[in-house]
Amino acid sequence: MSKLLEGRVAIVTGAGRGIGRAHALELARHGAKVVVNDFGVSNNGEKTDSPAHEVVAEIEAMGGEAVVNGADVADFEQAAAMVQQAIDTFGGLDILVNNAGFVRDRMLVNATEDEWDAVIRVHLKGHFAPLRHAAAYWRAESKEGRQRVARVINTTSGAGLQGSIGQVAYSAAKGGIATMTLVAAAELGRVGVTVNAIAPVAKTRMTEGAFDTSEMALPEDNSPIVAWLASEEAGDVTGRVIEIDGSQLTLETGWAHGHAATAEGRWAATEVGSALRKLIDEAPTPDPVYGA
Repeated sequence: MSKLLEGRVAIVTGAGRGIGRAHALELARHGAKVVVNDFGVSNNGEKTDSPAHEVVAEIEAMGGEAVVNGADVADFEQAAAMVQQAIDTFGGLDILVNNAGFVRDRMLVNATEDEWDAVIRVHLKGHFAPLRHAAAYWRAESKEGRQRVARVINTTSGAGLQGSIGQVAYSAAKGGIATMTLVAAAELGRVGVTVNAIAPVAKTRMTEGAFDTSEMALPEDNSPIVAWLASEEAGDVTGRVIEIDGSQLTLETGWAHGHAATAEGRWAATEVGSALRKLIDEAPTPDPVYGA
């Protein structure tokens, strides 16, 4: 095994299948001890058996160390217990990879409140709760003079960056994760934590049926980037969103202040149209919404 992550302790959420499983295996190959979290749900969030034990067995077969965790990552107390499990089992926590999620695709006019709440909960709160408890641990360690070289890798999506037809809740949640990443990076840098997000493109059970996946990358094609971001080498990279599409890395630029127009005092409603249209004409054309 590589020594890139030797001695480091990681949590990977949603690690029973797909991209999360690939991340857990890749981190273990580089020497990390891994808490393999998987609540056990279907693609649309219905409860099923979790394959987390199988992932742990794969890690142990390669000579690594891992443990199963079955927390619902969007449950605040269960997320806290998951962080504590890493600390109690392996003596600390250095890496948090937030990956868990599911989809309930629906056009806006047909979306239900329950579908919206479920998707926002698992993605957005499911990133917040583990990050909140991990951050509290890292701050406490820093105050005690034991500052850890900690890394967070969140999971956004092209749907959250450009939007995706038929995925209003998923797009909103993933956009929120991208912004959460920026805020967490700014707040946690003082205690030795970097926070980045990836937007992975891969053939998984979430994409199959929604898109033509015949030419898509495999889940494991995303994981080497996660392993590097989780390493001590990556200390100068934080607050970034990186799209991974097979062999291509794209550094996303996100929201930024563009051209501005200034009125003399309060804008008159009749003057806004011409001023705003001039700014739109000067601005780059936004990337199209997926599926538009």
